[in-house]
Amino acid sequence: MQSMEDDSPDVTDDHNHNYCVSSNQSSLTSQLSGVRAPHHPATLIASRGELNFVRRSSRPRRTGGSEFMDSDSFSSECSEEEEDTDCATATAASAEGKSTPDLTSKFLLDAMAVEDYRNNHWPNLEKAIERLLVHNPTDHISVSYAQIYSYVYKCVCQQHSELLYMDLKSKIVQHLQQVSSQLHAVPPESFIESFNTALTKYIASLQCIVPVFMYLNKFYIESKLNRDLKQDLMDLFADHVAEKHINTLMPLLIKAHAMPFEVQPSTMASVVIGLHSFRPEWAQLAPALFSSFIPQINPPAVESLLSDYAAHDQKLQMELSMNGFPRGDQSLKRANDDS
Repeated sequence: MQSMEDDSPDVTDDHNHNYCVSSNQSSLTSQLSGVRAPHHPATLIASRGELNFVRRSSRPRRTGGSEFMDSDSFSSECSEEEEDTDCATATAASAEGKSTPDLTSKFLLDAMAVEDYRNNHWPNLEKAIERLLVHNPTDHISVSYAQIYSYVYKCVCQQHSELLYMDLKSKIVQHLQQVSSQLHAVPPESFIESFNTALTKYIASLQCIVPVFMYLNKFYIESKLNRDLKQDLMDLFADHVAEKHINTLMPLLIKAHAMPFEVQPSTMASVVIGLHSFRPEWAQLAPALFSSFIPQINPPAVESLLSDYAAHDQKLQMELSMNGFPRGDQSLKRANDDS
């Protein structure tokens, strides 16, 4: 027993409780150096005069240094791992916290921009559009087209194109619904004239509205929707006025066409051409009526029907002369040369 105590290595302990073998036991160290290390790395620890092999964790072994791992190095490695974990967590939290205020601020800015559009830009545009829609084409109207164009330009630049387009259509639909309601109260004998007046005023209004909304038409309606503003607004009249009164209007037009000059020819031409521009298929409801004002409604002429065409023209001339339209002075007409 005494010999074993004499052979035991001297162990010293520093202030960090790091245990190491004293230098006078070099023989034991040399003997241990020949021992093959197990599969898992191990650390030689001397404690209470006994030598034990304690299996370490599966962390990689340090190279170029001492085989012994002191508590300071082990603590530093643990602290490095904790710092990496804490840093990653802090970074993720910072990113999450940063994205949330960005989204919130963007939402608030968008809400403020829409509120500015509703309170400042659109009310001024709405008033101008209303005045352009209800004014008489022969009357003077004091509207600043430059100011309207400026409002439209600002709305498009502030990404309010869709809102502006929808509000414009909604305002015009509201006006057309009022026009349709007024036409319901018109008696049949003056319905064609009233319809023509509504159509003429609307087309005159579009000639003022479409140019000032040119910026919206170019950079939103044409580029993104592949449509045309003027055609869209004309379609609104067809949907909310013409289509609702076509069953009343068409019999009156056919009757007026059968009785020449019962309605002014210019009024008849304006209404018929307008209906054809809205819905070309409406020409099939009265081909004789539409062919009197619009070319290429009837099928192409054929040689076998030339006599019928001549008889139709003679009948028309007779009707004109019977209604007070004489052929005029025929004395200046050159006589037929039969020789």
